[in-house]
Parts: sequence; C-alpha cells; structure tokens
Amino acid sequence: MTETELKERFKKFSIRIMKMVDCLPNTLSARAIGGQVVRSGTSPGANYRAACIAKSEKDFLNKLKMVEEELDETCHWIELIIESGMLPKERMEPLCDECKELLSIIVRSITSTRKHLAQQ
Repeated sequence: MTETELKERFKKFSIRIMKMVDCLPNTLSARAIGGQVVRSGTSPGANYRAACIAKSEKDFLNKLKMVEEELDETCHWIELIIESGMLPKERMEPLCDECKELLSIIVRSITSTRKHLAQQ
C-alpha cells in the first residue's frame, strides 16, 4: 500500500468514525464515549500525515507510535460501544475490523522501521 493510499484509507476511516458517533444515542455515557472516540478515531490520519513529513527516521517512528496508540484507543472505545449495546454489533464490526487492520499495518511499519534503525 502506498503512502497516498494509506492517507486516503485513514481519511475514510475518520469519516466513518464521525458518522458512527453521530448515530450514538443521546445519553450521558454515549456523549462521553462519542467525544473520546471521535478524537482518537480521527487523529491517526493526522498523525500519519505528520509521520510522512518527519524530519528523521526516529521522528517518523515516534509519530507512528502516536498513530498506534490512537488506533488502539479507538479499538477500545469501539469495543465498549459494541459490548454496551449502544449500537448494534453487526453495524460496528466492519469499523472495528478496519481499525484493527490499520493498527496491524502501522505495527508492521513500526517493526520494519525499528529494524532499519538498528542496522544503522
């Protein structure tokens, strides 16, 4: 997957997160979780863009770690939404799967960057 393709995938993921949050029920807990997931779910795309213009490989790695943390947090919030029944599981599973796939891509990139840095 190219840098441009991944940027686009992150953008689409962010939009899906925003649309999902807009469908949450109007309860105190849903508003709180919605605020958390909209922040954590939209920031990986921005952080990935920042990684793409990193000043060094170490800077790139640090920015990718931020992407990893935000995706992992987003997975947590999505799991809470599913397990609490705020939205139907069958509706949330594709979004959860995409979050996990993006996380896997980023973890592989972190691993390969670390290997490259260790060889220098």
